[in-house]
Amino acid sequence: HHTYCNLSCTNAVKLFNPQEDQLKNTYIVEKIETKQGWSFPSPDEDWMFGYPQELSDFINCILTGKSPQSDSKLAWDVIAVLYSAYVSAEKNGLEVKIPRR
Repeated sequence: HHTYCNLSCTNAVKLFNPQEDQLKNTYIVEKIETKQGWSFPSPDEDWMFGYPQELSDFINCILTGKSPQSDSKLAWDVIAVLYSAYVSAEKNGLEVKIPRR
């Protein structure tokens, strides 16, 4: 089996611009090298990347004393999954076990 999981939905909008100078003064998305050709502008970049939600949770935790939604346990799980994906890719897509805590 193969699973494709798009965790960072950066292709909500696709843009083709044939000439660099047509969008010279237009912000497209961070870390873009050229505005010519295909690009994937974000309708609301901050929201799509989760920045307001992350800050809201951080502030809420400070004000209420509750635990954050993403803690060190979640961080460990994410790193384990990403590492397993790299190992699987190195082995031509072979299924690998995800290390457990």
